Amino acid sequence: MLTWDTFGTWAKRAVDWSTRYHKGLRERPVRPRVEPGSVQAQIPATAPESPESMQAIMDDFERIIVPNMTHWQHPRFFAYFPANAAPVSILAEQMASALAAQCMLWQTSPAATELETAMMVWLRQALGLGEQFSGVIQDSASSATLSAVLMMRNKALDMRSNQTGLAAGPQLRVYCSQEVHSSVDKAMWVAGLGQDNLVKLPSKGPLRSMDPEALSAAIAADRAAGHKPAGVIICTGATSIGASDDVGAIVAVAKREGLLTHLDAAWAGSAMICPEFRDLWLGVEGVDSLVFNPHKWLGAQFDCSVQFVRSPELLVETLGIQPEYLKTRGKSGIVNYSEWSVPLGRRFRALKLWFLLRAHGLEDLRRRIRNHVAWSCDLAERLRAEPDFEITSEPILSLFSFRYRPQAAVQAGTDLDALNLALVEAINDDGRIYLTQSKLDGQSVIRFQAGQFEMEEQDKDLAYQAILDCARAVPVA
Repeated sequence: MLTWDTFGTWAKRAVDWSTRYHKGLRERPVRPRVEPGSVQAQIPATAPESPESMQAIMDDFERIIVPNMTHWQHPRFFAYFPANAAPVSILAEQMASALAAQCMLWQTSPAATELETAMMVWLRQALGLGEQFSGVIQDSASSATLSAVLMMRNKALDMRSNQTGLAAGPQLRVYCSQEVHSSVDKAMWVAGLGQDNLVKLPSKGPLRSMDPEALSAAIAADRAAGHKPAGVIICTGATSIGASDDVGAIVAVAKREGLLTHLDAAWAGSAMICPEFRDLWLGVEGVDSLVFNPHKWLGAQFDCSVQFVRSPELLVETLGIQPEYLKTRGKSGIVNYSEWSVPLGRRFRALKLWFLLRAHGLEDLRRRIRNHVAWSCDLAERLRAEPDFEITSEPILSLFSFRYRPQAAVQAGTDLDALNLALVEAINDDGRIYLTQSKLDGQSVIRFQAGQFEMEEQDKDLAYQAILDCARAVPVA
């Protein structure tokens, strides 16, 4: 049994293990070759009745858990989007875990609340956003998007939806492009609006942007049909290929129609600390809500998602609830961030942002993001020069997609979708890098996204070689 008398010894061993783990990640395969159920089969079916030794627990951790994990902190993790954990962020999380505070109200954690307020100002300034925005740390972009949809719902129903529900009201409609993340769909489910009332509009152009004219037409058609438009979800750097809407043009339509807007920049938003990338979200000053995830590309440990809102009053009126036991007596001018989010309980997430921004400074974080973008663009050009590959979507920041299309396979009538999926599996089984697939214009493509905090240029070079090696080994006919 671990007590405070022995905690220090085992904490030191855990820190030493963590250091060895991160320094040795390049020697591990990024994704394990493991069959479903094989890990659970090694876990006893019932919990122990008596205490077990920490040595036995740690031995099993290293034997059962670590070899069967996908290593998200691996410098050659090029799948999905990164979920980074800078060393200083890990340290801050350890301190926050030791404090084990519930940061739901100012009075339950004064320093945590006021540090969160300060960090939101720091990040707002770093992103080049105006003072019209106030910020809050949510657990993930899914929660931020849900809160935005709930604000849309509440405003569209004259702030009565929490009291009266939806049954007696009109069908509320929310608009987005076909490129948005599935968290938007889920927000519609959870908010009670329903999948059928999420109107997905066609995208166009190299950035796969939502068509503003199609948006205007859809709003008009819904009003004519007796529906009630409620809001628009905009995206900057969508998950599949980085699709990005014309923020200014969409905001202009929404304002003309009296609709709230929410910008999902969960991944790409971090890059906006670099002024040269802000063209990607021109018009951002006009949105009503936006989200970006420092836990993706800035190095903050998951979970840490930042939502900025133009009207915190609307957010609080939508999500705030004050039973007698949650009221703070005798204090004025305080913020209770639990009223800005769906959960009541809140972790001390601001601490890792404070540690991170101070230990690295914005310029080091900009350097890393600029490197990721440059390295991704270089890899795209090297693959473009290969006769058997085509670039299917140009780099948007550090994300692009490609397709394996060898002439021999084309001549043989090979199913190129199946071939590309086979290539993804071969690459991931090889273990040197980790990639994921997507669909673009109905065809299977392979995504590459650079963003892991400790990535170096050599990792991009190895990715190029691994892709070519695995492609040459995959049968084409």
